[in-house]
Amino acid sequence: MESKGAALNKKQLQSEQTKRRVADAARALFVNKGYKATSIEDISEATGSSKGNIYYHFKSKEGLFLYLLDEWEQEWEVKWQENVSHYKTVTDKLYGFAKQMVLDDLNHPLSKAASEFFNHDEKPGDVEERIIEMVQGHLKFNQDLLQQGIDNGEFKAENIECLAIILESLVIGLSHMSRQLKLQNAIQLYQQAIKIYLYGIANPPH
Repeated sequence: MESKGAALNKKQLQSEQTKRRVADAARALFVNKGYKATSIEDISEATGSSKGNIYYHFKSKEGLFLYLLDEWEQEWEVKWQENVSHYKTVTDKLYGFAKQMVLDDLNHPLSKAASEFFNHDEKPGDVEERIIEMVQGHLKFNQDLLQQGIDNGEFKAENIECLAIILESLVIGLSHMSRQLKLQNAIQLYQQAIKIYLYGIANPPH
């Protein structure tokens, strides 16, 4: 006879497998149809799960998409940690950061759907809060990176919060403006942007 603990573990495993199946099916639909055109009904049909079962695991379509974005961010962090030791200076890290943003973000299957998601006006309050948390996480990453450069004397001791916001704004703007570019051109654009961010465009005064 199966013990109560074993039965509970089996139920938890089945629940996790269902959640994974829903997430994988939703990801494929978002990639192929886009964010707006994909409905919970589509996901239910693709998985054979009822809408109630989907809502048990994810509060809403927005919540499900955020779950996929969280996975994407975790994958991005793993790739960054694999590469960061190859950069000798923080300046090198910024150029490496720019390159990874192009190679990962612009080429990611969810990029188009993510753009739709963030430009979609109607979002529940809990989703807006989660987006704010994600942005704060990006700013913290930027601040930590820039602080390393200040601490080792590479960068001037400017207002770190402002510098982090400017860097984030630069990356967001570039992501919108470079979607139609060829890969190598996009990499060059991002790296030129980092160069201007670091050194400016004005000639030193005579």
